Amino acid sequence: MSAKRIGILTGGGDVPGLNSVIKSVVYRAGEMNCEVLGIRRGWEGLTHFDAADPASRARYVLPLTRDNTRTIDRTGGTFLHTSRTNPAKMKKLPPSCEGKSFPKSESSKKGVTSTVYDVTSRVLENIQKLGLDYVIAIGGDDTLSYAARLDKEGVNVIGIPKTMDNDVRNTEYCIGFSTAITRAMDAIDRQRTTVGSHERIGVFRVFGRDAGYTSLYTAYVTSVRCAIPEHKFSLQHMIELLVEDKKSNPSNYALVILSEGAEWEGYTVREYGEADAFGHRKKANVAEDLSDEIKKAVGAETIVSDLTYDLRSGSPDFIDKMVAFTFASMAMDCIEKGEHGSMTAINQGCFAVVPVPDPKLGPRKVDIKTMYNTERYRPNYSHKLGLPIFLTKA
Repeated sequence: MSAKRIGILTGGGDVPGLNSVIKSVVYRAGEMNCEVLGIRRGWEGLTHFDAADPASRARYVLPLTRDNTRTIDRTGGTFLHTSRTNPAKMKKLPPSCEGKSFPKSESSKKGVTSTVYDVTSRVLENIQKLGLDYVIAIGGDDTLSYAARLDKEGVNVIGIPKTMDNDVRNTEYCIGFSTAITRAMDAIDRQRTTVGSHERIGVFRVFGRDAGYTSLYTAYVTSVRCAIPEHKFSLQHMIELLVEDKKSNPSNYALVILSEGAEWEGYTVREYGEADAFGHRKKANVAEDLSDEIKKAVGAETIVSDLTYDLRSGSPDFIDKMVAFTFASMAMDCIEKGEHGSMTAINQGCFAVVPVPDPKLGPRKVDIKTMYNTERYRPNYSHKLGLPIFLTKA
């Protein structure tokens, strides 16, 4: 094995289980006589790091040891902190890059055009200055899209998928997903008492910009209706179903879960604010908009609950902690074998090592033909024989 120094970073949104990955990598690296450097704030750590500035080194580079990672797996979030930085499309050059020349281009998103810089050469320079033989990138489809770029640039990269949306390609499971569903299920079961006491329609919003896995699986385990980005629903039919649910319920209430990117026919989720480094703007609360339509159509009282950030907070559940430890060990197995350009994954219910996904393919989507009832706006519960535990193959 040629690797002696490994850099590890977490990018994008935080999820429970990240610290378990970091700790496991450090412990395994010690057994392999490897040094681990924590790169703080995701890809920002490799764009903003200035080797000549001690303050920059203190901010962006943290040597990791058994001592300073011993207890981090007991909490959620990320010990190394995170950011939504895309070194290939930076709107503003880092201070250490000012006055230097970098490739630039025009980036457009829904009519808004801005100049962006590709500072990959700076990232490669910093990787060399830090003496990194490998980079372990823990993230969702955005973070891993830049990992794929570095792999093409000749950097030894290993990806570990994490996201509550569970939408990274080439894997059926991403760290953070199980905890998100467990938290959503608990929150909805608690709030049933309030929704039922007031005989209202409860409208819940969860994460899921492009894919509806979080909404779908939460609906699966709470037995309620859901809306996902992969299928535009009929507003009239959805309201009819919710009114029907309410009337047939002895407690006279109904529930529905919406992905943040869910839409009905003739409606587009509103966006606001400046786009992030990967071109995503914040989405207005579709649950509030559906609530208004329900009131307008049938005069029913509603309760709207946004569960989004609560689902990513706190410690991981059993599945996320187990998968996090296992993915970390698998990543170190890859390094020990000298492999690169790989991502840890679960395929057909089994742990696997797969290529880092091609960014051009975009996020993985729900297969509505097998997983979603487009007439009843519910998950499909039947015909699961032979499918992996997470209902569909990667």
